[in-house]
Amino acid sequence: MHLLLFGPIGMVELLVIAFVILLLFGSRLPGVMRNLGRGVSSFKEGLKEGKEEDERAQIGDSRSKGGRT
Repeated sequence: MHLLLFGPIGMVELLVIAFVILLLFGSRLPGVMRNLGRGVSSFKEGLKEGKEEDERAQIGDSRSKGGRT
């Protein structure tokens, strides 16, 4: 069945869906949000470390080649 058969989802429908989700998972939401925040922080930290490693590798490559950049 095609979802567009019923028409676009409006604001009222989104609020009802959000309310149902809140009722079903309300007690677990703080833990989920906390873990999501930790995951985002870890991801950003990993990106920063990867960038630093790339910069160190580029510096090491230019020194080992003996050339100037």
